[in-house]
Amino acid sequence: MKNYLAYFIDLDGTMYKGKEQIPAASRFISRLQSHHKKVVFVTNNSTRTPEDVAANLANNHDISVDASCVYTTALATADYLDKNAGAHRRVYVIGESGLKTALQNCGFLLTDDHPDYVIVGLDTQVTYQKFETAVLAIRGGATFIGTNADSNLPNERGMVPGAGSLVALVQYATQQRPLMIGKPEKIIMQMALERYGFSVDDVIMVGDNYKTDISAGINVGMDTLLVYTGLSTKKQVAKVKTKPTYEVDTLDDWQIENI
Repeated sequence: MKNYLAYFIDLDGTMYKGKEQIPAASRFISRLQSHHKKVVFVTNNSTRTPEDVAANLANNHDISVDASCVYTTALATADYLDKNAGAHRRVYVIGESGLKTALQNCGFLLTDDHPDYVIVGLDTQVTYQKFETAVLAIRGGATFIGTNADSNLPNERGMVPGAGSLVALVQYATQQRPLMIGKPEKIIMQMALERYGFSVDDVIMVGDNYKTDISAGINVGMDTLLVYTGLSTKKQVAKVKTKPTYEVDTLDDWQIENI
């Protein structure tokens, strides 16, 4: 069994189910911390800041981590652009405070006036006018970026539209394929590895969704741990060509000797 230095961990379905606690998750994080493992929560949610995510984990799920241990698609998008955009720092954003704050912290100007990039993430207050501005900017030459391709987002009412649904609308209207940042793409994983100073051999990716969490790990060459407390089922995973490195029914099954 490999001795992993760090654990990249999904949130919804892995650490909690919406507002519902997963008791094994808190115990799992406590055991990792007691063994001095680096814990990084890697999430496709771009709407909240790392401070908001950490506060939710502490206040509602008995998981205590610093905001620096939260890596969102908002941060990954900002990190990727900061590395690649050069002097082209004008961005138009469909998204919420988490995405806008991350970009501003990296020195990008949020504007609808001749942006270099149009970035589409989840925005629960999105309007036709915002879509119109985004579409016209992309058709005018701006580079199209999507935070993540999640079609739906689970909440207490059911599976509501996710960021990928908004991205798909803009893609359809522009007939341009966006550069996608979040899981299952490599970019978010590569940016997280760079930010925290690990190689793929140092880290295992933990999640409940084969199509996003596990595939992201596989795509970047990282070992993976699939937990059956969320979206993917054993029946579904039995049909996939590339299996997770490990599978457990609950994170309690990942024993101390595995850590």
